[in-house]
Amino acid sequence: MHVYIYDSYLNQPKYQKTLSRIETRITDLGLNGKISRLGLMKNVNEVVQSEIRRGAKTIVVVGNDDTVQQVINSIARTGVPLGIIPIDKKNNLIAERLGIPCQDDACDILSARRIEQLDLGLANDQFFLTHAAITGEGTRIEVKENYSIELKEPGEIYVFNLDVGSVSLPPNVFINPSDGLLQVALITKHSKKFLFSENTVESIFAFDKFRLVNQKKPILLDGLFPVSSPVEISISRNSLKVIVGKNRSF
Repeated sequence: MHVYIYDSYLNQPKYQKTLSRIETRITDLGLNGKISRLGLMKNVNEVVQSEIRRGAKTIVVVGNDDTVQQVINSIARTGVPLGIIPIDKKNNLIAERLGIPCQDDACDILSARRIEQLDLGLANDQFFLTHAAITGEGTRIEVKENYSIELKEPGEIYVFNLDVGSVSLPPNVFINPSDGLLQVALITKHSKKFLFSENTVESIFAFDKFRLVNQKKPILLDGLFPVSSPVEISISRNSLKVIVGKNRSF
């Protein structure tokens, strides 16, 4: 059974025609299921977990990147596939990278049911799909007991799992969300250029596990969720099953 999670912003009247068109297309494709509408009084995790206990075989997010990112922590340990129906082109970079078009065209992707297993980043006990970011000032990257990295200039540290264009990466850097590695980028504010040593031009820094330490600032997951330092960052043992399109970017 498909369960469709509608973001609360879709309760606005201007989206009713779009949703009606999507629901008609879903019916035509035989993908009927239950619709659950999020609201101020509904906890995303409780809604998703409840539907999975009732037998949901696919959780379909109807909304945008924020909706997807809210659902990740609820679905990550379940093995239930995630589908996405993006409503607007704005703030739907995850769907774009996964090769999923907007609105009713996304229903054809659901019907084809091409599933990829994507890595998930883990920051302490919180999952992230796209990236994590923290100020470089006062931050130390501890890779091994005797190996750490620090920015010597003001800047930011980004940890990439799935590239959604948060930062302009050099053309020779490719982020593969299924390779079991996280790409760590150091960015200086005054130049906006990446810092490379002669031996790391192609991959920036690639790690599967490390620690971020900053006594004052939190790390921000997927642009939404703050986690206090110190933070153990790793590739989770739980991968994410996602329904993707053939035009995905990886």
